[in-house]
Amino acid sequence: MIVRALALSALSVLAAAPATAQEGIRVGFVTILTGPLAAPGKEMENGIELFLQQQKRTLAGRRVELTVVDSGGQPAGTLARARELVEQRRVHVVLGPLAAFEAYALAPYVNAQRIPTISPSAAADDLTQRKATQFFVRATSTSSQPTMPFGAYAAKTLGYRKIATIADDFAFGHEVVAGFHKAFEDAGGQIVQKLWPPLGAADQAPYIGQLRRDIDAVFIGFAGVAALRFLKQFENAGLRGTIPLLANQTAVDEALLRNMGDEALGVVSTMHYSAALDTPANRAFVGAYQKAFGTDPGYYSVGAYTAGLFLKHALEKIGGKVEDTDAFLKALRGVSIADAPGGPIRLDRYGQPIHNIYIRRVEKKDGRLQNTVIHTIENVSQFWTSPEDEFLKQPPYSRAWPPCTHC
Repeated sequence: MIVRALALSALSVLAAAPATAQEGIRVGFVTILTGPLAAPGKEMENGIELFLQQQKRTLAGRRVELTVVDSGGQPAGTLARARELVEQRRVHVVLGPLAAFEAYALAPYVNAQRIPTISPSAAADDLTQRKATQFFVRATSTSSQPTMPFGAYAAKTLGYRKIATIADDFAFGHEVVAGFHKAFEDAGGQIVQKLWPPLGAADQAPYIGQLRRDIDAVFIGFAGVAALRFLKQFENAGLRGTIPLLANQTAVDEALLRNMGDEALGVVSTMHYSAALDTPANRAFVGAYQKAFGTDPGYYSVGAYTAGLFLKHALEKIGGKVEDTDAFLKALRGVSIADAPGGPIRLDRYGQPIHNIYIRRVEKKDGRLQNTVIHTIENVSQFWTSPEDEFLKQPPYSRAWPPCTHC
């Protein structure tokens, strides 16, 4: 009886002890490690691993327990892995997923479960707009946030008047094209053709063959291996140097550039980051990433690294008490970082970053391709130059909106 009493007493002490003394902070990381988006998914994993290594896997005095799961790039897989993390692993926070269509599928579940979620990559526009929720914040641009200023730049600075677009036929491709389309036409240009290869298409040549030849440029919206195929087949078709190429934030990402050749030279793109960005914070980040993985960081790795920074800053504000969901969410949505790798970043009231957008050109330096920054647009919001209420009254960017009235 005495032994039993002592045991019960010990259990009572443990139950009353602060959570920080009992357990680590459980973080679930949802990425894609198989299929056509597996390479970007691995870059995401690299980004969070580097961050945690630098923090000695401890945030706000508590050990971080990271569980990485592979969604397979399918909404059903994303939901299944999220349920595993939440209901079996009992994670406090979810980081992920990778793709916009996955985020749209995941959001209702994490909202219902009240699980704070930080997206390092999934740029699904409407999750920080009409479908915004307190449980979801993003550490990266929306799909259209970089392409709207790029559309204006293409018309006003580059002087293009007629552009054709070609992009992956899924949510991310639809939204990057739509943002570019709207801003380009608002600035006086015309989108005269839109082509949509299916995600994972093995051959881009049939679509390249359909491109009009009376255009000033082509805007591409690809992620993963599709970009590699397109640029090589565009060159094989004899069009490189004849029709200028403009690209979304992932088509000439650093993770792809290392596998590209001269076919990528001269491509002008838009993004909230470049490994060639010359700031102290980015030089330190790039140096550490190169040392750890032997390559330059890009869209997916910097997004995951920045999500880690968000997590760190929020946890430090509340003394590591991640179990207090309301306090954690308030701290998370108040994050503002002056020296992130991509430059200053803060969140709007929807949980979406306001940050710099860089116009970049692929150049060769010391025998390697890089995205040289040629223009910086500071403090870009997800609404670009539109008043927030007016922007939200328009239909969500999609495959069908804005309509292609000049096609």
